[in-house]
Amino acid sequence: MKPIMREVERIVDQLNRAIAGEAWHGPAVMEILQGITAQQAAAQASDGAHSIWEIVLHIEAWLRACRRRLAGDRAQLTDAEDWPAVAEADGQAWERVKVSLEKAHDDLRSAILLLDDTKLDQPIIAGMSSVYVTIHGAIQHSLYHAGQIAILKKSINKRHTI
Repeated sequence: MKPIMREVERIVDQLNRAIAGEAWHGPAVMEILQGITAQQAAAQASDGAHSIWEIVLHIEAWLRACRRRLAGDRAQLTDAEDWPAVAEADGQAWERVKVSLEKAHDDLRSAILLLDDTKLDQPIIAGMSSVYVTIHGAIQHSLYHAGQIAILKKSINKRHTI
């Protein structure tokens, strides 16, 4: 018989599914990024929407903000931190961005696993939402942007096959 999972382990399972794979809804963030080149990731949409690259940096920023909040930092992101600029858009930089996103995921996962289930309903920081809501917010945020990336990827692929 399988041991009963702690709630934080269930939350980590959902985080892993959102970022790494086996999500119920379809491809997770890292799965959607497969096959996207640096040029495609940096491509600006004609309607002024953020590029895939910018969205990935934004997802990473909020995974890190959630981790910081778990450590007691309010992590109020500036506009530049919220939507970091793409410094250089070459293949090596794109690979570094994806590795950095995976590291942010790993760091948040590790921090969540250190939590006691009894702390989940407490405010993450005084005056802010609960630990539970904050972590699930980071997961939901990642999935929301995964959908945007999927649409942009499809649009980019369609433009390049016509």
